[in-house]
Amino acid sequence: MTAHPLTGNNIPKSSLPFSPAFVAGDFVFVSGQASVDDQGSIVSDTFQNEMDRSMQNVIKILAQAGLTLRDVIQCRCYVAQSSDLEQYNQLYQQYFRTPFPTRTTLVNCLGSLIRFEIDVIAYRGGK
Repeated sequence: MTAHPLTGNNIPKSSLPFSPAFVAGDFVFVSGQASVDDQGSIVSDTFQNEMDRSMQNVIKILAQAGLTLRDVIQCRCYVAQSSDLEQYNQLYQQYFRTPFPTRTTLVNCLGSLIRFEIDVIAYRGGK
């Protein structure tokens, strides 16, 4: 099995020391994506807008690997405030459909700079 970082022009940049995504065999591991612009700068906003921007970043990265959200098999989501959980669950269903990926949600775990972050694992299945 070979493993390598996923690269491409559409992948949001980061000034932090991590690869946005890594391909290992039939799996694509996407690092935590928050509400950042294409240059890696944090964009603070409402919970919905931050979650939407985070999800768009995941979609861009998956597309670079020839995948979509339908290929995601696991999500780890980080929600800054428990008061956003109801909205989080509603928005989540706009991006993921049944059968839903496995999911872990951590609450009250982010600092004050961002409201939402998500990392995913996708399965390429020979794509």
